[in-house]
Parts: sequence; structure tokens; C-alpha cells
Amino acid sequence: MESLEEISEDEVPKEHKTSSTPSWKLSAKEILAAKTQNYFAQTKRTENVLVQVAFSVGLSSIWRFPYLCHRNGGGSFILMYFFMLLLFGIPLLYMEMIMGKWLRVDNIRVWKQLVPWLGGIGYAGLLVCTLVSLYNSSIVTWSLSYLGNSFDHPLPWNQCPPMKNVTCLRTVSHQYFWYHHTLNASNNIEEGFEVLVLNLSLGIFAVWLLLFLILVTGLKMSMQMLVFSVLLPYITLLCFLIRGLLLEGATTSLRRMVTTELSAWASLDLWCQAGGHVLYSLGLGMGTIILFSYDAGGDNYAQVASLVALVNLVTSLLTTSIIFIVLGFWTTTSGHACVKQSVSKLMKLIEQGVLSQDAMPPEDILLLPSLDYLDWISSLPDHLQHQIVYFSPSCSIKAQKEKFMEGPGLAFAAFSQIISLFPGASFWAILFFMGLLIIGLSTLMKLLEGIVSPIQNSISIFRDYPRMLSAIICLGGFLGSLVFTSRAGSYVMSLFDDYLVPISIIIVVAFQNMALVWIYGARRFREELFSELGHPLWPFPTFLWCYVTLPGLLALLALCLVQFYQSTHLYYIAWDSSASQEVKQPYLQRTLGWVTFLSILTFLPIPIHPLRQWWCLPDCMAPDPLENLMSKKMTLVSPQPVQWPKHHSKSTFTERKSDMSSRGLSLPLFRGPNWGSWHFSPASSRSGSSSWFSLPLPASMTSALSIRSASLPASRQVSPVSTAIDNSNEGREAKEENAKEKSSQ
Repeated sequence: MESLEEISEDEVPKEHKTSSTPSWKLSAKEILAAKTQNYFAQTKRTENVLVQVAFSVGLSSIWRFPYLCHRNGGGSFILMYFFMLLLFGIPLLYMEMIMGKWLRVDNIRVWKQLVPWLGGIGYAGLLVCTLVSLYNSSIVTWSLSYLGNSFDHPLPWNQCPPMKNVTCLRTVSHQYFWYHHTLNASNNIEEGFEVLVLNLSLGIFAVWLLLFLILVTGLKMSMQMLVFSVLLPYITLLCFLIRGLLLEGATTSLRRMVTTELSAWASLDLWCQAGGHVLYSLGLGMGTIILFSYDAGGDNYAQVASLVALVNLVTSLLTTSIIFIVLGFWTTTSGHACVKQSVSKLMKLIEQGVLSQDAMPPEDILLLPSLDYLDWISSLPDHLQHQIVYFSPSCSIKAQKEKFMEGPGLAFAAFSQIISLFPGASFWAILFFMGLLIIGLSTLMKLLEGIVSPIQNSISIFRDYPRMLSAIICLGGFLGSLVFTSRAGSYVMSLFDDYLVPISIIIVVAFQNMALVWIYGARRFREELFSELGHPLWPFPTFLWCYVTLPGLLALLALCLVQFYQSTHLYYIAWDSSASQEVKQPYLQRTLGWVTFLSILTFLPIPIHPLRQWWCLPDCMAPDPLENLMSKKMTLVSPQPVQWPKHHSKSTFTERKSDMSSRGLSLPLFRGPNWGSWHFSPASSRSGSSSWFSLPLPASMTSALSIRSASLPASRQVSPVSTAIDNSNEGREAKEENAKEKSSQ
């Protein structure tokens, strides 16, 4: 013993001397390592923010927000969207981000760990993500079609195509190109399913083939590509805005955009579409936010969520401003102004000898109504009709008292108009639609990542053969997207976008909020994060999760269901080819029945998952662990009391995160010094009142739930620690009494 003590005393000063006098070379290495670590952490944090921003600055901001805003009165929709973004969007986005950072698992396993009997929430989110990816691929196909036509000179949407009738002159050529050339749209949703549009079918095949190649090769966007994909839309949109402000009617249209009518707030459609778009535009309920936050750097997600929401709002307002300016320009140049412009151009062409004298319009044509000009063109020979229609300017002869466009193609028609006003229009068209194609593909890739990763983690065969899973998903996506390439495909897409996807997202997000806050427990969630992160969670989001977002989501869901099932004026925007104008067509009941069927199908995994667990429960029934412990009369050593978690240093937090990542799937469990022994957790005892699992259960339920202890977080498992502590205390008291009796004797 003395020799060992001498050795230990000799070794300690040596270690102390070497540790207290580090060499300059070692210090330089440490400094370099610290700087490198900080650099990579900052790069990871910046990359995470860029990924979130790139996902928010997607098709939802450039394509979806403008036509919803135009349909619902402009300023009223913007104000409603901003109101719901503050109360619902940012808090729920922050909730999903912090959950992904905390648990570090995918969307399916998050809910299986937090609330096992509501593990179907992850599968429901997976189905919603699938629906969104299906019809988003059709939007990418539209961008690909416009990109292919951008290489023509002159651009095909600038003028009416060669034809023998005058229907194109009733509307602007950009709207005519959208419905006749791009979509080849039918007159209603009930006809045209059996006919696929060739260019769209080939485009949808090219899109899914490209997605398959990206999934198989595992291509990742570099930091430079992320910056380029984020900045390119803003550069082109700012150029379009500057050019649009010089157009006639720009000021009037912008004033109309910001005008708010309080009477519009009584519309159920306004509330449903604004609330649904807040959840849709931020990607909530689909599992992608949780997946992106899995290995992201930094932990200040309140700022990240606010930044993403702000960028989303600014992009939406910028895009909407451009489209409203184009709509104002169309309205200003329609009717008599368009006739005057057409007559002036015809006179110049006749003077130049391009047209014959037979194309000379009547002298009093400008004094007649606008439609008389169309009647005069119809009375001419066919070859003159062809020439006049081809050389007519891009404006509508028919006075437009209604809105020009309300359908989902508004953004494509409006942007093609603003592009036509630039010198070198083909270059601007290629630049813009290529950027829109990149944005759409990046959005689809993030949606597919939210589908592929959870399935690979859940099914072992797909982990061994990931290419097979990619092939199955892309083949299924291609076949499912073919319905959007039919002549009625744009109307089906409107049905998905207006009713099916918003209702499904609201249901899934409401269940997520309820599961985390009211079943797992908001107070318990804050304590777990405090113990894990080393600093308390900001209480304001917790208050919103408990008393604002969940009641608001339930009220929003009730409004959408009432508006869907009780309203008699559910309609979609169709194209009347004979009159060359948009018309409102009512949905048939069988068409709305498909929305009900697909909504129930999306919601179905939530009730099926607990039924499956209950069905499998008798097969794996085991004796109660508490009874085994009591029968064996195990003597457990009382652990030392665990104090309330203090502020951890960054190194401790880093080590804990690395330990979690090395273990794979694990919640932050008991906080104690001895991991191998059972011990009492004050966090779990305090949080028991905030969780439904803390309610007293019958003996049969206790034995049934105990067999699931392996899949439950340790803070929710039944622990016999208190019994062990009581037994150990009784043993000590008995020994002390025996010792006193012997001493007295």
C-alpha cells in the first residue's frame, strides 16, 4: 500500500507539471483546432439557414401566394396572412425546428418516441408530403415547358398564333398561350381525363427521371449553389419590378393590392386559404422541417424561424406586386385602348407595304364599340384574317370588366408578359424559367428527402437497397402525376391545392401540436430542453402552443370543413375556348367525394397505429417487471440525489450531442451521475402532472403499458426507485435499532 501511495504521489506532480506548462506548439494546435471547429459550426449554421430559406422561397411564394392573393381581394388576404403568420406560422415552425434538434430523429420516429400510441402522425405527414410532391411536379413541368419555348425567337406567347378565327383577340396572347398551347385545357373537369397532353407527359417523365438520378447519385448542393439559388430569384424579380413600375396603370394596381376591405373578413374562403397557405408555405406537417433540423448547427431557432418567415413574406409580396402591376397593365390596355393600338399598327404596316390596302380598317372604326372591330375582322377573307390576327398587339379587344385570370396559371402568364417588355426577351425568359425550374426541383428534392429518409429508417430492406426505394418512389410519383398532364389536369391540381392539401395539413399539424403540448406535456417539454440545452426555453412560444395555436388550428379546421361541406358555391376556374375567357364552374358531388376519400386516407394512419399496437399487445404479453422485482426481493442501492439541471457548458452539450448521435435513437433520458443504475429523476416527477401518462391506471393497464417500456422514453417509464429507497431506509433504521440494543445490553 505504501509503495502504491508513493507511486501515485510521484506521478501526480509530474502530470501537474506537464499540464501546467503547455508548449507553444500545442497551444497553436489547440487554437487552430478551435478556429476550425468554430468555422465548420458557423458554416453548418449558415447552410441550415440557407436550406430553410431556399425551401420557403419556393413555388409557394412565387406561384401560389400571388393567385390566392388576387382571388381573395389583395390587401385583405395579405393582412390575414400576416396575422396568421405571427400567431401560427412562426411558433409552429419553431416547434418543429426545436423538436428536430432535440430528438435528432426523423418525422416518424419522433412521434413514436414522444407519444407511442400517436406514432401514426409521422405516417400521416408522409402521405401529405407525397400529395404535395405529386402536384408540385406538374408545376415544375410547366416551368420546363416554358423554358423550352424560351429559345424561340420571337417568343411564342408575344403574339397570337397563325389561325383563321379571332378568338385570340378576345384576350391577351399570354393567357391564350397558357390555356391553348401549354395545357390544351378542356372546358371542364369532367372531360379530358382520357387524353394526355404530349408535351406535359414527356415533361413529367423528364422531371421524375432527373429526380431519380439525383437521388441515386446523391448529389448535394454546395454553399455556392445554395447562395445562387437564393439570390437568383431576387435579382430577376427586382429587375421585373423596376420594369413593371414604368408600365401604364402600375400605381393604380399597387394601390388596389394594398387596399383592405373589412367585409372580406367575413368570407370563410379567405380564412381557410390564408391559414392553409401559412402552413403550406412554411412546410409544416410534412416532416421536412424536423428532418432539416436533424444535424443543423446552432440552437437559436427562434431567430431562424423568424428569419425564414420574414423572407417568405418578402418574397411573396415582391412576386405579388409584379403580378398585380401586369394585371393593371392588361386592364388599362384593354377594350377601346387596344382597338386604337391595333388600328395604328395596321396603318403603319399598310404604309410599309407589309399588308395590302384591303386590310385598311373603316374610318369610323374608333367611334364604334370594341366588339365591332372583331366583327369587321371576321368579315375579311381568310388570308387577311390570318395576317391581321398575327400582327395584332398583345392586348384584349374585349373590355375586361372582370379579373383577367384567377387560376393557377396567373404567375406564368403574368411573368411571360413582363419578360416580353425587356430588350432581348429570350435571354430574360431563359434566365427566369431556368431559375424557376431550379427552385421547383430543389423544393421537390426536399419533399422527397422527407419521404425517403423515414422509410429507410423504418424498413430495413430499403436501408440495404436504397436505389430500389428511390426507383419505387420515382416510378410511383411519375404514374401518380400523369393525372395532372391530362387536358383536365390543371383543374385536378386546383382541387388538390384548394381543398385536399390544406385540410390534410391542418389536421396533421393540429395532432402534432396536441401530442406535444397536451399529451407529452408542455412543462415537461420545457424541462427536458432545459436539461439538454443548458438554458430555459423562451416561455412565449410555449404559451402560444398551449392556448393559441391549437385552439386556432381546431377553429380553422372547423371553418374549412363547414365551408367545404355546407357551401353550395364551391367552384374552380375553367377555360371557355369558344369565348376565349375564364369561367367559374361548380364542382360536382362525386368530384368532392374524392377529396373526402383522400383526406380520410391521409388521416387514417393516426387511428390505425394505436389499433395495431393494441392488436399486437396480447402476442407479446409478458409478466409485470414490478412483480418480478418484488418476488425476487431485489435490494437496490440508493443513489445520491440528483440536483436540478444547471447551466451546462458548451463542451458538455457537445459531448452529450455526440453521445446521442452515437447511440442512434434516444431521448434525453434520466439526468443522473450513474447511467447503469436506476435512480430517481426530479424532472420526471415534476413533469408527471403535465402528462396524461401520469394518471392512475388500473392494474391491467399498468401491466399492459409496462411491456412497452423499451419503446417509451425513460422519463415516462414506471420506476420502482421509490420502493427501493424506502426498503433501503427501513434496513438502515433496523440496523441502527439493533446496534442501540446491543450497546445498552
